[in-house]
Amino acid sequence: MKKVSFIIPCYRSEKTLGTVVNEIETAMAKMADRYEYDIFLINDASPDGTAGVIEKLCEENSRIRGISFARNFGQHAALMAGFRYSDGDICVALDDDGQTPADQVDRLLDAIENGADAVYARYDHKKHSGFRNFGSRVNDMMLRIMLSKPKELFVSSYFAVRRFVVEDMIRYENSYPYVIGLVLRSTKSIVNVDIDHRDRMEGSSGYTLKKLLGLWFNGFTAFSVKPLRIATFIGGVSACLGLLYGLYVIIRRLIIDIPDEAMGFAATMSAIVFFGGMILLMLGLIGEYIGRIYISMNNSPQYVIRDRWNLDK
Repeated sequence: MKKVSFIIPCYRSEKTLGTVVNEIETAMAKMADRYEYDIFLINDASPDGTAGVIEKLCEENSRIRGISFARNFGQHAALMAGFRYSDGDICVALDDDGQTPADQVDRLLDAIENGADAVYARYDHKKHSGFRNFGSRVNDMMLRIMLSKPKELFVSSYFAVRRFVVEDMIRYENSYPYVIGLVLRSTKSIVNVDIDHRDRMEGSSGYTLKKLLGLWFNGFTAFSVKPLRIATFIGGVSACLGLLYGLYVIIRRLIIDIPDEAMGFAATMSAIVFFGGMILLMLGLIGEYIGRIYISMNNSPQYVIRDRWNLDK
């Protein structure tokens, strides 16, 4: 019998966690002949009573494991903590606010059983705020440009992955994990299944513009050197344009009588553009190496655990 580990990052969810856990238990009871399961609740230093709710749930049910961070490290760090402590053959990540319906988890599990290594829930209509939907579109564009995500692939916070994908992901020790990037680099066998997206049970999204920008920047710097290559390309193009403009000015000076003042200004601008482009080119090349060193050598912790419940290690 296979085991499913549910990973749920928790932030400001003291009023919704119980409902989400109950829904998971009901859904898995219908598949008791196929799967056993456990649930990991990771409190990302929530300022409300989320930690207390997790502790109580762990006391009532030995299948539930709890982790509480010393400070806020973000959703992706919480996912990584859950992945590291889990031992399920399949790991399922979902939200703590009830928007990702646990009663439809069988669709994700069936896709895994049919051969996919990773499966993401796809929504016809996401019931987020306009700001969050805009952020999702920008994030999708970033993934396609920077991480070569297939255009037809929809990524979301509700997904399931096989154990070998999880094992590859948890080898990543950079202090700013980006889970989507880790999945994309681990396997190409990724599919979508259609899932309903619900309204939030309580409150509003914890993502702010600052957090979204930080998340995108993590994806840029941790999993792609394309921004540096773009800078290199722009520098090279600028240098070429400066050189061509310089040749154009010289030819015009030889053919057409141009005043010395105009000639001097044009030559100065040409030199500025040329050398500015060369500087960008060199900075891009240096940045390429620095970026690779940064990606490999940053040893800051992904998270710091303050408390844990129903966990031996």
